[in-house]
Amino acid sequence: MNASPAMHVPLPLGMTVLERGWLSANNIVFAAQADDAEGAAVIDTGYVAHSAQTLALIESTLAGQPLARILNTHLHSDHCGGNAALQQAYPQVQTFIAPGQAEQVRNWDEAALSYAPTGQECPRFAITGLLRPGSTVRLSGRNWQIHAAPGHDPHSVILFEPDSRILISADALWENGFGVVFPEIEGIAAFDEVAATLDVIERLEPRLVVPGHGGLFGDVQTALGIARKRLAGFVQAPQRHASYAAKVLLKYKLLEWQSIRVQELQSWVHATPYFGTLHQSYFGAQTAQQWLDSLIESLVASGAAELRRDAAGTPILLNQ
Repeated sequence: MNASPAMHVPLPLGMTVLERGWLSANNIVFAAQADDAEGAAVIDTGYVAHSAQTLALIESTLAGQPLARILNTHLHSDHCGGNAALQQAYPQVQTFIAPGQAEQVRNWDEAALSYAPTGQECPRFAITGLLRPGSTVRLSGRNWQIHAAPGHDPHSVILFEPDSRILISADALWENGFGVVFPEIEGIAAFDEVAATLDVIERLEPRLVVPGHGGLFGDVQTALGIARKRLAGFVQAPQRHASYAAKVLLKYKLLEWQSIRVQELQSWVHATPYFGTLHQSYFGAQTAQQWLDSLIESLVASGAAELRRDAAGTPILLNQ
C-alpha cells in the first residue's frame, strides 16, 4: 500500500493536532517557542460534554506551559464548547473569534449563535478580539494567514502557513466533503459561498490539510473533487442537502446522548427550531411524525444508529 501524502509533510515545531472525532472538533495546539512572545495557543476547543478531556489533553500537550490564547475558526458548539472551561482553568487566556458575531457573544444570544436552533449546548464565554481575514496570527514562531471561508458558516475562517503549506480548514473541507451549509437551512443562499471557499483553498495549494473533523490528509485535489461533486448534488437537489442536514443534527445529538428513548427524542426534535424549519420548507408532504420516522429509519439503515426495545417494550435509539 502506498504511503499517504500526509505522512511526508511534517508538522512545524510546536504544532500538535489532537484528533477528536465528530462530537468534538479537532484541537490544534501550538506550544510557545523561545522567541514567541504571544504564548501557547489552541485552535478550537471541542464540545462542552468533552470539556474535561479537552483540558486534560491540552495540559498534557503543553507540558507545563500556560495556555495564552484560544482561537476559534467559527462558533459552532463543537468548535468552541470548551472555551468556558479553558477560560476558567487559565484566567489570563485571551480568546479570539472570527468577525461577525462579537456582539452576539457579548450579549450571549443563543439563537443568533445557533445553539438554540440546533438544540445544542455551549457555556457562555468571553472574547478578547477578532481573527480578521487578510491578517496573520503568530503560532509557534510562524505567521499563519487568516482567510475568510463562508459557506458552512458565514463567519468561518481558515488558516494557512505558506512555508509549510499547511492549511487548517475547519469545516470548509474534509477529506470526504464539508460541513452542513447552515445558512441554507434558514433559506439563505450559500452554496455559491461554499464553491468560492473551495476555490480559495485550491489557490492556496496546501500540501497538508488539518480538517475540523477526521485525520490529516495530503491528497487535496481528490478531496476538492469529492467536495465539489457533493456540492453539485446539493445545488441540483436542495432537498438532498436538507435531508443530510437533518440526519447530521440528529446523529450529532445521538453522539452526545449515546442512547435515548424514541419518545424523548421526538420531544427534543419538536422543540428544536431547525427541524421545524427543515420540515416546513422541504418535507411538508409528510407529517412531522412521518418525517422523523423516516430520519430514524435512514440512520438505522446506514448503520449510524440501532433501534431496540427495552424490557418494557419501549423503543430506544442507540448510537452506533
